[in-house]
Amino acid sequence: MTFISRMRDSAVAAVMALTLVGAPAYAADISESHLKASYDAVAALRLTDQYDTILPQTAGALQTQLIQKNPDLADKITELVQAKTLEMASRRADLEKEVATVYANSFSEAELKEIAAFYQSATGKKLISEGPIATREVIKAVDIWQRGLARDLAEAVGKDLSAEVAPASTEEKKAE
Repeated sequence: MTFISRMRDSAVAAVMALTLVGAPAYAADISESHLKASYDAVAALRLTDQYDTILPQTAGALQTQLIQKNPDLADKITELVQAKTLEMASRRADLEKEVATVYANSFSEAELKEIAAFYQSATGKKLISEGPIATREVIKAVDIWQRGLARDLAEAVGKDLSAEVAPASTEEKKAE
């Protein structure tokens, strides 16, 4: 291992240690009611729903990898991976707490309550369900607009440039 590699590894370890030491103190400043408001906002926003597949996908990938290496142990591997996956399912709460803590550190308790109230309303729920579709359509519209703008700009510049170049060409021909 080179000196630079050791220094880099030491620096990474130091940053991680400082982060881990500092994080609990930062989280400790959050009141129970503030954290609850954060949990409610996170749930209303459905922020962690997209991560529901992480454990099953990870377990499936591990199971496939282990069975490829040891096909004769396929049944035992399947049994063990499923059992350990079920044991680890409770760790989903750790993710919820981390996300709630991030939001609690980013928003006041009152703001979190407002966020939760809005996203629990019919309008907020519709924004969550229809927002991605609307965003996709906006992106399409912007793309079409941008292409049209680029086309029209190129045509306008080309037309004006041709108008300026044409008289010069005519004058050059007269000079010949």
